[in-house]
Amino acid sequence: MRAINPWINFNGNTEEAFTFYKSVFGGEFTKVIRFKDLSGPDFQVAEEEENKIMYIGLSLGKNNVLIANDVPGFMGPVNENENRSKIYVSAESTEEADKIFNGLSVGGEVEGPIGDSPWGTYAGMFRDKFGIEWIVEFDPEGV
Repeated sequence: MRAINPWINFNGNTEEAFTFYKSVFGGEFTKVIRFKDLSGPDFQVAEEEENKIMYIGLSLGKNNVLIANDVPGFMGPVNENENRSKIYVSAESTEEADKIFNGLSVGGEVEGPIGDSPWGTYAGMFRDKFGIEWIVEFDPEGV
């Protein structure tokens, strides 16, 4: 398997969230497609949704891409409280773990502060300001 890449649904703030994620992770957007780019006779888009994101990818390292979209209004809102999955980030050092944790958790809610864990890793957990849950961990045994 080459990679497993998480795909996140947002309620209209994908571009804001991914601009924020890019400021923390770096990387480049692999592709940005807006709903208006797909609009045509077979797929009509409401005017208020034309500029919403249908697909965005943020390249994170060699084979990893974080992917997202805005959920169109006709599909109903995304309920962040129902999303019980987390995005796991495996850092290459404690410094990188701190940078990612401290960057992404700004404006969010820390569920477990980053630090030494009982199982021998350096880890922390939080929900970012967009309602996405993250675990950031550095495992010195895995280096």
